[in-house]
Amino acid sequence: MNDLSPTETPLWQWVESNIRDTFASYGYTEMRSPIMESTDLFKRGVGEATDIVEKEMFTFTRSEEAGESFTLRPEGTAGCVRAAIEHGWIYNQEQRLWYIGPMFRYERPQKGRYRQFHQAGVEIFGIPNAEADAELIVLTARLWEKLGIREHVTLQLNSIGGLEVRTRYREALVAFLQNHLDVLKQDPDSERRLTTNPLRILDTKNQALQAVLNDAPKLHDFLDDESKAHFARLCAILDEMGIAYEVNQKLVRGLDYYNKTVFEWVTTALGAQGTVCGGGRYDGLVAQLGGHATEGVGFAMGLERLVLLVQEVNPNVQLPRAVDIYVVHSGEGTTAVAFRLTETLRNAFPQLRTMLHTSGGNFKKQFKRADKSGAKIALVLGESEVAEQKVVVKDLFGEAEQMTIAQADLINELTTRFA
Repeated sequence: MNDLSPTETPLWQWVESNIRDTFASYGYTEMRSPIMESTDLFKRGVGEATDIVEKEMFTFTRSEEAGESFTLRPEGTAGCVRAAIEHGWIYNQEQRLWYIGPMFRYERPQKGRYRQFHQAGVEIFGIPNAEADAELIVLTARLWEKLGIREHVTLQLNSIGGLEVRTRYREALVAFLQNHLDVLKQDPDSERRLTTNPLRILDTKNQALQAVLNDAPKLHDFLDDESKAHFARLCAILDEMGIAYEVNQKLVRGLDYYNKTVFEWVTTALGAQGTVCGGGRYDGLVAQLGGHATEGVGFAMGLERLVLLVQEVNPNVQLPRAVDIYVVHSGEGTTAVAFRLTETLRNAFPQLRTMLHTSGGNFKKQFKRADKSGAKIALVLGESEVAEQKVVVKDLFGEAEQMTIAQADLINELTTRFA
């Protein structure tokens, strides 16, 4: 678990704001699902042989309701699909949804990876065409531009075909690996996956096993014509849009529901290569979870890693000030005027952040607080200013001279200064 300090949250808010604005600009609408769902949802949706279900979920059962098991959501797609089925959002219609929020996995905590982490994701339902896959990739490329990280991420693509394709390929891969059990035993996770989820062995980080896999059967050689055509269309659109990509035939993703297209945006800017965003097509998941057969494609991005990447490659990003205007006041009769003036400014400038000093003290103490707040402008009200219906405007960055003006002229003056 991880706390975010007041000095860290402005960057998070900036990243999240860009995510929300980008999703909305493509016509996607937000949905929200519970952080806790039936355990069976993830077993059926994510796959019982996946690492997530086998060893990473936070699951509990209420003893007085034996057999009823709940899990803190480890990912967002299954819950989104469950909600879409339950509420009829995707019955005989196309739907574009997005979500953002905390997820939970029992992993070894490390930089950028925590047991409570945050994801933002997008799901498209009811569109079988490769154009939908392409739109998701174009969308993420636009977001990377906004965040200033486009040159530091690489797009990897693959097609894993349908269930029949993967079944035939799994048999060929297992037969190949049976001849290399000595190497396979060097990686306990891969040795276990040989009988539970052989395709995930392609993700191994063990270098000796990676070398062996270079000679393994290629999934692309097993693809049916429909999957090949779908992938070719996707690549053609990306070529037309000028989005560079690498075809990675070992890319399979870690969730069982994917078919045809899978993709990841990866980076080496944070050390070893890591995934910033990943997704793919899941045409069978809706039916698998009890809905009418409906095509789907989506992605999710990890916000912790995304924020770290922005910090690393775009450290000079211009974040909004925590405070724009700081109002100081001292003397009899100034408090009520300061409150009214501050509320007037909040009405006139809802985009600005106006703070009223409320902890007393002389002007020297108050100006120290104003400086510490990072505000651009301090407004000063003393007894004489209140009596004369005036206010002192002080530029805390020294970019303009201090001036005393009528309170009635303050909005015009601040409009000019914050133009």
